[in-house]
Formats: sequence, C-alpha cells, structure tokens
Amino acid sequence: MSARFPVITGLGIIAATGTSVDEVWNAIRTGTSGLKPLTLFPSPRYGQVPTGEISQDLIALGAPTHGSRSDQLGWLAARDAIASAKINFTGIADRAGVMLGCSVGGSFNSEQFLTTLIKQGKMRALPTRFHECVSVVDLIADSFGLFGPSMAITTACSSGALAIATAAEMIMSGQADVMLAGGVDSLSRMTWAGFHSLLLVDATGCHPFDVNRAGTTMGEGAGVLVLESEESAKRRGAKILARLTGWGASCDAYHSTAPHPEGAGAVAAMRSALRRAGLEPAAIDYVNAHGTGTRDNDIAETIALKTVFHNRVPPFSSTKRIFGHALAASGAIEAVVCVEALCRQELPPNPGFTKCDPAIGLEPVVALLLRLVAQRQ
Repeated sequence: MSARFPVITGLGIIAATGTSVDEVWNAIRTGTSGLKPLTLFPSPRYGQVPTGEISQDLIALGAPTHGSRSDQLGWLAARDAIASAKINFTGIADRAGVMLGCSVGGSFNSEQFLTTLIKQGKMRALPTRFHECVSVVDLIADSFGLFGPSMAITTACSSGALAIATAAEMIMSGQADVMLAGGVDSLSRMTWAGFHSLLLVDATGCHPFDVNRAGTTMGEGAGVLVLESEESAKRRGAKILARLTGWGASCDAYHSTAPHPEGAGAVAAMRSALRRAGLEPAAIDYVNAHGTGTRDNDIAETIALKTVFHNRVPPFSSTKRIFGHALAASGAIEAVVCVEALCRQELPPNPGFTKCDPAIGLEPVVALLLRLVAQRQ
C-alpha cells in the first residue's frame, strides 16, 4: 500500500447527543435520541417539532467568542480531532490544511443581524462578516496555524463526505501531508422554514426506513477527522484508527430536492468507491445509510443497496433519529460513527424503526450488534 495513502488518526464531533466521541457513542449504544423541541429561535408554528439542536453553551465549551454559530461548532470539533490525533503542527504547518463541507454558513447570525435591523433599526453588522461558508475554514486554519490547502465545499447534504474525499485526494497527490476534513452546519431560520415548507419534516421525529415514516428531522453539528498520509502517521508514531481506501462521488442531476427513484447517483458513487478500494461488494460488513426518513430517499437508497450488493445487502442503519439531519455535517458525523464502529466492533442501531415497508423489503439494524465487523488486514 502506498505511503501516501490516507489514514485517519483523530476524530472530533459535536452533535445533539454530546460534545465528544464517547458521549455520542454512548447515545448510539443505547439508541438514545437527542431530539427535542426547538429553543434556538422562536417558531410559533413548528417550535414543538423535535430537532437535533445542540443545547450546550458553545462559549462555555471553549469556542471562540467571534465567528458564527457554524464557525464555533466546526472549531470545537476540529480542536477535539487535533487533541485525539495528538498532533503538533510545528514544522509541518505548510503541509497541513483544512477541508470542510458547509452549506448554511453564518446564516443564523446573519438572521439575527436582520432581525435587529428591522425591529430595532440598529445596524450591528459584525455577524455578517462570518456569513460565508468558508468562514469556519478560515477560523480553524488561523487558530491552529495551518497554512496548507484550505477551502469549503458546498454541495448540500453531501458536503461533509465530499470534503473528506477531496482531502484524501490532496494527500494522495502529495499536495498535503495532513488535512482536517469534515463538515459543519448550524440550524437557521432559513433551513428550518425551508424544509417545513417542502413538507419534508416528520412532526414526531424521523423514522428511517419504517413503513410509517413521514419525513426527516432537522439537526446541527460538526464532525472533523484528521487525515494524514500513512508515511506521516508512522513517522510520528500516531495510532491509526482506520484507513481510507476507497471513495466515490456522482451527480445524477435528477431533481433539485429528490433522488433518482432507482438511486442511480448512489449506485455510481458506491461502485466507484469499491473500484478504487479494489474490493468486491461482499467485503463490506456495514453501511451507514443517509436514511433521512423521507418517503422517496429511503426507497431509492435501499434500491441502490440492492443493486450494488446484488440483493445480499450487508447490515445497514441510519443514525438520523439520534442527531437529526445536520445538512452539510451529516456525512462527516456519519464518517466519525463509521470509524468508531470499526474501532469498537459494534454496529449502530436504527432508532425509530418498528415495521418493514413492503416497498423497501429490508430491515435495518434495530439493536446494537457486537463484534460483527470482521477484522481485515
């Protein structure tokens, strides 16, 4: 295996169920949902709808006092990922960068600016400085002294996963030795109202893959992974948590808010990842599904799984009822979950599932499964 191949040496996460990997995994292990009524901003019509809001004071957790809510969430996850990797950037700062997916950016804080302007006539424009999605990347790079390639990726729900894949490409190509990669998004009035106006939110909390599913659940959070070349990790004696051997991306361009009914985009991405890794479908022991709980997504996604795995679908589950749908952070949070599943040899359950949908014909993991992921060399 090439010395440039990317490995994962650190993890950081903040979500509705906790502010550390251990806290989040304990919630996963017990199937505990972090969903609760919205308190971040008033919503007379939908305020009681369950949401994956992070209720802790971010400043008290150590986040910088400047920056948007998204910036602070991303910074906290990056800080913990760096601590987890036990990495010191002295002497390697020019070869270390940041690649984060973000789609909401500083919208929550910009909305506060507009509210103050409209209701009080006061021009407090400071929050608008952090409106752009790249603001969180700048904050992390500046705070931790990283001068390598850094950028934000904004491709909606796929942003965090695509950021990880892009960071891996930069390591493989020799453009960087270490990358902080992942995704972050905060709740905002814009996305909250937008998803409700599309009638895509389940008023009781999402039920991925269940016959009675009625929509998704909004959430927020951040997941950051430390990726570095295997050569770099071995040189500094780092513990390797996982190897990133295959990744794939696609764009089926079927519809702006709906997946291809046969999951064509997901099929192409999964097959690309398998080809890159040199693996057959039978080698896969677990799939962490997007599993939003909407009618269309869950059917299309399971059709894609059947297509790729030839009706021998491995254990799969969605953790959306635990965190909510954290938009650009989703893929990154789920990447952290997958690495922990490998490390702990436990498969996350799919809370909210009670009855199989005949249109799906598959059942996700419904309770924590132990030691079912085969150890592979």
